[in-house]
Amino acid sequence: MDYEDSGFVPIFVYAIFGSSRQLAVGPVALVSLLVSNVLSGVADPSTELYTELAVILALMVGILECIMGLLRLGWLIRFISHSVISGFTTASAIVIGLSQVKYFLGYNIDKSSKIIPLIKSIIAGADKFSWPPFVMGSVTLAILLVMKHLGKSRKHLRFLRAAGPLTAVVLGTVFVNIFHPSSISLVGDIPQGLPKFSIPRAFEYAESLIPTALLITGVAMLESVGIAKALAAKNGYELDSNQELFGLGVSNVLGSFFSAYPTTGSFSRSAVNHESGARSGISGIVSAIIMTCALMFLTPLFEYIPQCTLAAIVISAVIGLVDYDVASFLWRVDKKDFLLWIITSTTTLFLGIEIGVIVGVCASLAFVIHESANPHIAILGRLPGTTVYRNVKQYPEAYAYNGIVIVRVDAPIYFANTSYIKDRLREYEVTVDTSTRRGPEVERIYFVILEMAPVTYIDSSAVQALKDLYQEYKLRDIQIAISNPSPEVLLTLSKSGLVELIGKEWYFVRVHDAVQVCLQHVQSLKGGSNISQPSHALSEDKPSVYGRLLKQTGENLAISDLESGNGRPPLSMDKDPHLEPLLSKEH
Repeated sequence: MDYEDSGFVPIFVYAIFGSSRQLAVGPVALVSLLVSNVLSGVADPSTELYTELAVILALMVGILECIMGLLRLGWLIRFISHSVISGFTTASAIVIGLSQVKYFLGYNIDKSSKIIPLIKSIIAGADKFSWPPFVMGSVTLAILLVMKHLGKSRKHLRFLRAAGPLTAVVLGTVFVNIFHPSSISLVGDIPQGLPKFSIPRAFEYAESLIPTALLITGVAMLESVGIAKALAAKNGYELDSNQELFGLGVSNVLGSFFSAYPTTGSFSRSAVNHESGARSGISGIVSAIIMTCALMFLTPLFEYIPQCTLAAIVISAVIGLVDYDVASFLWRVDKKDFLLWIITSTTTLFLGIEIGVIVGVCASLAFVIHESANPHIAILGRLPGTTVYRNVKQYPEAYAYNGIVIVRVDAPIYFANTSYIKDRLREYEVTVDTSTRRGPEVERIYFVILEMAPVTYIDSSAVQALKDLYQEYKLRDIQIAISNPSPEVLLTLSKSGLVELIGKEWYFVRVHDAVQVCLQHVQSLKGGSNISQPSHALSEDKPSVYGRLLKQTGENLAISDLESGNGRPPLSMDKDPHLEPLLSKEH
C-alpha cells in the first residue's frame, strides 16, 4: 500500500464518475487516522497483512458507497444542516492545520484527530524547536497569503491564486538546492513508476472490518459530500449527492485493485483546487495526468521539496475553510443554528472526528424532530376591509370574532405532533384576547375553525386525535369547522369517517365562508337558542347549513351588521356565489 497509489488511481476515476468540479479525491488525514487506529490493533503496520487489510477496507468502503449511490440514498445528507457541515469543516480545518505544524517546528508530534493531544504534543516537544524550518515555512505561508489576497482583490492579478502553490514549491526547492540546510526536512525518495494491478486478498477479515467501513463511509458522506456541496454553493452550481457517492465508491473499488487504501474528498486539496480557480471536472483529469507523468518521470525532482513548504500550502488552503463568518452570521440570524454549529465544531475538536460526526448528525436530526413535533400554529384574524385572514401576531390590525377561534397549523399533522396541537387548541379555547374582537358579545368559544391549507399530510394518529377532539368539544357544545383541506388530506378524512362525524356542512373552501356561517350561529345564540339545536335539526331535513340559508326569504343582513352584534341572522343569501360548502350532503 502506497500513499501515491491512493493519490493516483482514485483521483483519475473520480474525475470521470464524480459530479463535483472542485473536489480533490485522495488520501486524507482523517480517514488515515481511522484506518491507522483500527488496523494497528489487528496487525503490525510493517507487515504485509496490514497492507492487505487496508486494501480490503478500501474495497468494502467503495462497495458501500456504490450501493448507497445506486439506491439514491444521497438524500440522507439533506438531514445534515449547513450549520453541521460548517462546524465540522471548521473543526477539521483546525485539526489539519495543527497536524501540519510539525513541519514548521522541526519535530514530530502525535497523530490525532483531537485538538488537546495535538496541543499537548506540540508543547511537550518545544525543547526540540528548530528555527530554520519555522522561518522558511512562515515566509512561504506569508507569500501564499499575500498572493491569494492580491488574486482575490484585483482582477488583473487573479492568476496569482493559481500560481501561489507552484511558486512556493519552486522557491523552496531552489533554496534547498542552493543552501542545503540540514535542519529542514525534505520529502525524500519517492518510488518511480505507476502502481501495479493486484487482486485484494485477506477476505477472512472482512466481517471484523464492517464497523470501520461503515464509519469511513459516513465520514465520506459528511466530509466529501459536505465539502463538495459547500464548494458547489460558492461556485453557483447544483451537486448530485447520489452521483457523488457513486463516484467515490467506484474510485475506492478500482483503487483497491492498485493497492490503494480508503480515499475520500480532501478538505485541503479541494481548498487548493478551489483557490487555484478550478471550474470543472477537467481539473481532476488534468491533475491525474500530471500525477501520471510525475510518477513516471519526475519523482527524483520531488526529493528536494521542503516539507515545511508543503505544510504552508496546506495551511494556507485550510485557513479558508474556517467559517468564522458563518458563525457570526448564524449568531445574528438564528441562535439555534449557531448552537448547532458550536456543538458540532466543539465535539469534533475535542472528542475526535468519529464522535463529532455522530453528535453533529444526531443534533441536526434532533432539531428537525423538535421542529416537526412542535409545529408553528397561528391564530388568524381578518384584515380590515378584506376577506383575507392572517396571523394576528404578524398583522396586529387583524381582528377576530367573539365566540370563534380560527387556527392554522403550518405543518403536516402526524403522530409526533398531535399532542402538541391538541394542547395548543385547548389553550386557545381558554386564552382569548377580547381586545381585538368584534361581533355579538358571548362569554365563551362556540366554534373552532381549522385552516388546513398548509397541512400537506395527515396520518391515522392525527385522524384519531381529531375524532377525540371532536367528541371532547361536543361535550362542551363547541363545533369544529374545517377550511380548505388539500385533496389528499380530504381523502384521508373521508376514508376515516371524520367527514361524516363532523358533518359535510362544516367543511368550507374559504376561511371567510366558515366565519360567516359560524357568525350567524353566534348571533342566533344571543337570542337564547342552543348551538346544537339548529345544526342537528337542520341536518335531518336540509342538505347543508347553506341549504337552510338559501331557502330563507327576507332582507339580507350585511356582515358588518353581524360584526356589530346588533343585527339578526340573514334571511336570504342566494345571490352570493361565494357561500358554497366544500362538500354537499347529497354526495
